[in-house]
Amino acid sequence: MNSVFSNKGTIAVFVLPTLILFCGIVLIPIFVSSYYSLLDWNGVGRGTFIGLDNYVEMFKDTRVLNSIKNSLLFAGASVFIQLPISLVLALILASNVKGEGFYRTVYFIPVLISTVVIAQLWSKIYNADYGLLNVLLQSIGLSSLAQDWLGQKDTALAASFIPTLWQYVGYHMLLMYAGAKSVSQDVLEAARMDGASRIRTAWSIMIPLMKPILKVSLVFSVIGAFKVFDLIYVLTGGGPFYTTEVPSTLMYATIFDTFRYGYGSAISVFIIVECLVCTILINSLFKTE
Repeated sequence: MNSVFSNKGTIAVFVLPTLILFCGIVLIPIFVSSYYSLLDWNGVGRGTFIGLDNYVEMFKDTRVLNSIKNSLLFAGASVFIQLPISLVLALILASNVKGEGFYRTVYFIPVLISTVVIAQLWSKIYNADYGLLNVLLQSIGLSSLAQDWLGQKDTALAASFIPTLWQYVGYHMLLMYAGAKSVSQDVLEAARMDGASRIRTAWSIMIPLMKPILKVSLVFSVIGAFKVFDLIYVLTGGGPFYTTEVPSTLMYATIFDTFRYGYGSAISVFIIVECLVCTILINSLFKTE
C-alpha cells in the first residue's frame, strides 16, 4: 500500500473522477456565473457586456443591503445562540448520562427531516388563526401577545430564524458530541483526581481539546446562514415587505421573477465570495502554531 500511495500517477487516477465531478458541479458553474454577472442579460438571446455595472448597482441597492444585513443577523444568531446550545447538549450527553443514545437520536431527528417539511410545520405553529403558538399564549392568559408572527414586520425575521436554529442544533450537537467523546479519558480522570468540577473540566480541558471540531461547526454554521434559502422561501418568500429577504431569495427572485440573469448572477457571486472570506477569517482565528 505504501508503494501505491507514493506513486503520483496512481494518486492522480483515483483523484481524477472526483476532481472531474467537483469541477462540473462546483467550479465550472462558479466561473459561468461570474461571466454572466458581467452581462446585461435576460436569459434569452445574446447578453450585453457591461463590466462591473451589476456589482456597482448591487451595492447601491437598498434591497440587497437589507438582505445582506439579514444574513449577517442570521449568522450572528447561529453563532451566539445555536452553537452554544449545541455545545451544552454535547457536553451533557458526552458525560455518560442515562439514555445517552436515545437523546442523541431524538436531537438529531429534525436534521433528517426535509427543510420544506420543517417550514410547513412551523408555518402552522405560527398561523395567526389556529397556530399552536397563539393557542398556547391564549390558554395561559397572554392573548394580547397573540399575533400574525410571519405577517408582522417586527416579528417575521426572528420567527423565520427560529426554525432553522432549532433544526440544526442536533447536527452541530452530534459533531461536538463526537469531539467530546474523542477526548482521552485519562486526561479527564486526572482532572477529577485533582478536584476539578464538571464545569471546570468542560471549560478548561474539553472545550480547548475540541477546538478543531468547534472550528468546523462554526464554519458550517456561518456558511449555512449566508446561503439559507428554502426555509425562508417557504415560510415568507422574503416578506412582508422584504423584511425577511436574504441574498439567496433575492437572487432567485431577481433571476426568475424579473429575468435579470446578469444581476442575479452578481448576487450569487457575492454569496460565494462572502462564504469564502468568512471561512478564511474563521480559519485564521483558529490557527495554532
